[in-house]
Amino acid sequence: MIALLDYGSGNLRSVEKALTKSGAKVRRVTTPHEMIDASAAVLPGVGAFDDCLSAMKKQDLATACLDFIKTGKPFLGICVGYQALFERSEEFNSCALGLSLFEGKVVRFPNTPGLKVPQIGWNQIRVTQPNCPIYKGIPDGSYVYFVHSYFPQPRDLSVIATHTNYGGDFASSVWKDNVFATQFHPEKSQETGLRLLSNFVKLAS
Repeated sequence: MIALLDYGSGNLRSVEKALTKSGAKVRRVTTPHEMIDASAAVLPGVGAFDDCLSAMKKQDLATACLDFIKTGKPFLGICVGYQALFERSEEFNSCALGLSLFEGKVVRFPNTPGLKVPQIGWNQIRVTQPNCPIYKGIPDGSYVYFVHSYFPQPRDLSVIATHTNYGGDFASSVWKDNVFATQFHPEKSQETGLRLLSNFVKLAS
């Protein structure tokens, strides 16, 4: 069973449907207790960094995520769920502390002439860690779907799993041990996204 964290926001329905289509049994969880018997966990996200972290902390899900990750079971963060794994964000003069699993901050795309912010639509990923298990069978240069104005800047460049170019290169996903996280939305990325989620589900079996 894969625990899908429900903190009152996030693209839950689409993520749940995509995980189910990828072969997973999914349970929406709102408390740490509901995560205990899960074989993997997914932290989805849409909206603002502060709102995400504040809601998670109210439900004790922030600490629960870190405790779950320590078990070594697979964990996937999506969009704001990816950003939440870092130390802090510059979004709206954010005051919330991230989970600090990765060192680095979340920044906004630069005000570059001709660059539309937010980035909404399809863009390519360049795989920098070909051994990353969630990218098994996904060709370098594949297209995935983005909706975001901010992105993390990992201090440890070795955790970057893919790069994407949008007014310059940014880390579109990371991987370290049992933790995976993507700035793009696999649940909206058609065949490529379903392949990624299927790979993740297999890690939990």
